Amino acid sequence: MYNSLLQPDVRVMLEENDTQGLREFCRALHPAVVAEVLEGLPPEDVWRVLRHCDFERQAEIFGFFSLPVQENLVRSVDRQHLSDLIEAMAPDDRVDLLERLDPEVVEDLMPLIAQAERSDIRKLLSFPEDSAGSIMTTEYASLPENITVAEALDRLRQQAPDSETIYYVYILDEDRHLRGLVSLRELILARPQRQLSEIMHRDVISVRVDDDQEYVAQELARYDFLAIPVVDSQNRLVGIVTHDDVLDVVQEEATEDAHRAGGMEPLEDSYLETDLATIAWKRGIWLVILLGAASVTAAVVKSYESVAKKYVWLTFFMPLVLATGGNTGSQSAALVIRSLALGRLKEEDAWRVAARELKVGLLLGTGLMLLAFLTACLLVSPYNAMIVGLSVFVVVVLEAVNGSMLPLLIKRLGMDPAFMSNPMIASLSDLIGVVIYFTMVLLLLD
Repeated sequence: MYNSLLQPDVRVMLEENDTQGLREFCRALHPAVVAEVLEGLPPEDVWRVLRHCDFERQAEIFGFFSLPVQENLVRSVDRQHLSDLIEAMAPDDRVDLLERLDPEVVEDLMPLIAQAERSDIRKLLSFPEDSAGSIMTTEYASLPENITVAEALDRLRQQAPDSETIYYVYILDEDRHLRGLVSLRELILARPQRQLSEIMHRDVISVRVDDDQEYVAQELARYDFLAIPVVDSQNRLVGIVTHDDVLDVVQEEATEDAHRAGGMEPLEDSYLETDLATIAWKRGIWLVILLGAASVTAAVVKSYESVAKKYVWLTFFMPLVLATGGNTGSQSAALVIRSLALGRLKEEDAWRVAARELKVGLLLGTGLMLLAFLTACLLVSPYNAMIVGLSVFVVVVLEAVNGSMLPLLIKRLGMDPAFMSNPMIASLSDLIGVVIYFTMVLLLLD
């Protein structure tokens, strides 16, 4: 929206070298709006605009560019300017950028960055990808417990410029062990002479530095925190994860699940920013797998060739039986995958889920069996229609259970449950449906 409205004005200011206008553009608008407008410009023009504001403002704006745009911009700026910009960026934002750059470029930049930031960067880069450590920031407010509220507020005024958030203040001992927490609201409302040890909360909810980022997001949402502390194995505070970083994680995880649900490998960047070869490769992998599954189904159908020739009417209803089973399995899988993603379902709930889906399958199977029977009666004899209805009943019951159990099995194997995508469930359902359908015919007609 802002792109089409403001970008023409920015282009005019660049052509006229309107220094005052460009400075006001960078200063007056929100950094996210500035980034949105600039993303459509060539890298050299983006840097021409950004040079009209100080490094702190540049870092704010730069952080709102998408990672592919950031990666493209760093190729067109000198190393000294880039190192100064990285120093001014938030710790988690600069680590996201550095992880995408070539290792050689990162090593060239490191000597140009101040020692304190350099140590912080190397520490954050050492944490596993998609862990709490990889998304946390080290800019937090902390205080000892043996000071008064008045002293605490004085110290917070000094820490505030270098802290990403001061809504929560973490109470640490001399070895940086997390002892407690106090909110800024509680500090403001407390009597100035009270000790922090008297008002702090001692049972602090925290996450481990190696916890998965999805778990961190669930914990933050569960307790409605603005930030959550990250501790190491000895309960020493190493950083915090803020709500804005968790929103990015939630969006990223939801996007991955949506891509896998459609039967493809997730894209790292947006659709339009991903090159065609990458898109074709990530989609092609799963299409080949699904083609293989369909080939197995075709081979199974061929094994029943003699039965199909003897009872030609069977082919009329094969799509009905297979589609009903596939749809049932996809529904069950979707419910379980989403519940797992939200943390509302655990692996140990497998038997409860199986029992529940069996009951649901019996209810759905009974209703669909009657509808399938009535539909088949329009084309074949009632006895043959009964075979179609019974096949639908058995397929629906089995696929309701099967669709719910497969994501839990994948989860137990340590993989993403979303691997059980709708196309994959449908392919497996087709295979099972063919076997059940022809088995019914052999049992009841031959």
